[in-house]
Amino acid sequence: MAITAKLTRMEWVSSGMSSVHSTDHQSNGEHGTVMSYTIGFILSLVFTVVPYYLVVSKSVSGNALLATILGFAVVQMIIQILFFLHLGRGPKPLYNIAFFVSTVGIILVVVGGSLFIMRHLHYNMAPTEVSRSVAEKEGIYQVEGKKTGACQEIGANHKVIIGNGAISPRQIKTSLCDTLTFISQDDILHEIAFGLHPNHETYAGEGDLHLRTGRNKTITLNQSGTYQFHDHVNPELTGDFTVKP
Repeated sequence: MAITAKLTRMEWVSSGMSSVHSTDHQSNGEHGTVMSYTIGFILSLVFTVVPYYLVVSKSVSGNALLATILGFAVVQMIIQILFFLHLGRGPKPLYNIAFFVSTVGIILVVVGGSLFIMRHLHYNMAPTEVSRSVAEKEGIYQVEGKKTGACQEIGANHKVIIGNGAISPRQIKTSLCDTLTFISQDDILHEIAFGLHPNHETYAGEGDLHLRTGRNKTITLNQSGTYQFHDHVNPELTGDFTVKP
């Protein structure tokens, strides 16, 4: 009887120790190692420094810069989730991943839908200057007998060529309802802005114009006066145009 009791006690202790070891193994499996934390930290630094360098060096600008930063942000989020939050290592990892993916999807739908709605509200209920640009693009000369400020007939076209570090011509004389076309002959992105650097202005609702090779930008000159413009990427490239009534 004594031998049986000792065996029973040893089996119970053995099973308890194995249970503790199993629990410790599962607990350690839910956490990372020093190596994984180090890798995650280095990757986080890399995907933080690279966007910062792109912004400071101005090697990329406009929508391309925004898309690049958003892409790095998504990768950064994935790194944080995998190396520090350990998504997919705990109990029922598939359920955790499915829940996370569905949550991100809902957030993207809500944010994307909100931006879509705000963009169209801004387009259709914009201030007077922007509304004139919209009317110009839509060819709306007047509404219920009231003029919108858009041109009824388009006049001559004037071209501004940007290439080899120069703008030609730098001074343009135009008339009301003429058009002005900015043409890029470089392989780099140009960002034409109205006003003097670094203060950007708008002309008849037109803001920054992003120029790529083979993709020109044309605006209708529906406001008289003298206006200046410059390349935001290279502020030394400047010019002006005068619109006579």
